Amino acid sequence: MDIRTAPRIIALSLLLAGSCAFANEALVIQTDFGLKDGAVSAMKGVAFGVDRTLPLYDLTHEIPAYNIWEASYRLYQTINYWPKGTVFVSVVDPGVGTARHSVVLKTKSGHYIVSPDNGTLTLVAEHFGIEAVRQIDEKRNRLKGSEKSYTFHGRDVYAYTGARLASGAISYEQVGPLLPAEVVRIPYQPAVAAADGSLKGTIPILDVQYGNVWTNIDETLLTKAGIDKGDQACFKISEGEALKYEGKAPYVSSFGDVPEGQPLVYLNSLLQVSVALNMDSFAARHQVQSGANWHISLKKC
Repeated sequence: MDIRTAPRIIALSLLLAGSCAFANEALVIQTDFGLKDGAVSAMKGVAFGVDRTLPLYDLTHEIPAYNIWEASYRLYQTINYWPKGTVFVSVVDPGVGTARHSVVLKTKSGHYIVSPDNGTLTLVAEHFGIEAVRQIDEKRNRLKGSEKSYTFHGRDVYAYTGARLASGAISYEQVGPLLPAEVVRIPYQPAVAAADGSLKGTIPILDVQYGNVWTNIDETLLTKAGIDKGDQACFKISEGEALKYEGKAPYVSSFGDVPEGQPLVYLNSLLQVSVALNMDSFAARHQVQSGANWHISLKKC
């Protein structure tokens, strides 16, 4: 090799190696397994067994056990910040081994979600749209030797199929047969402006680290209700029909705009109305939880 051309050959080799390293789409995994045992590691091992260069990441493994609604919300919270083509595997599957469908949903934003069709896809379908839904063909897309396993589809079917799709080993069309463009949905209270001028919505999730109460009411509705920065907002929180909390707080930009321990209304990182205590947990102090059956109504005082 001519010593004068060596640097250019080495540079070209590095460039090609770098491009190959990023040839795959990212695979992002969410479960309710926790990290106390080897379940998550087994799923990652299956994925790397498909392709050792696969970019593999965690969404969360701390979904409360069997909480399909929270799985739905965490996908909604996250997907928009990942590039088109990213493959998500979500395994919160209390019906594992039953007749529920195992599917891959392709959103209109170009993301893929591998999941049981058990309600997990509720918010993804609503906010990002359904481009297509395919049922996983387990004769083709199942870990070899796992055919007698009925209780770990996260490893045997979902991680395996997700890795094959993200790595390019299969196309989306090779996942399995096309289904109608619809999914199982969990009913909940959408954010609306009521006739009495109040805003009604759901408390879909808590900011679990700090106990802030997040809602699905967005900034547009807040403006429609005539609530501006500095105004007092009166609100009620209910579980089903049972009133759990009633109070008021100023609508401000951030936590430090009120004294420590005092309540506030603010827009969270998704620009949705939230309720908090500065330097304290609103949820713990007032025994507020979240889910499709937790509701909030809010209006200008």
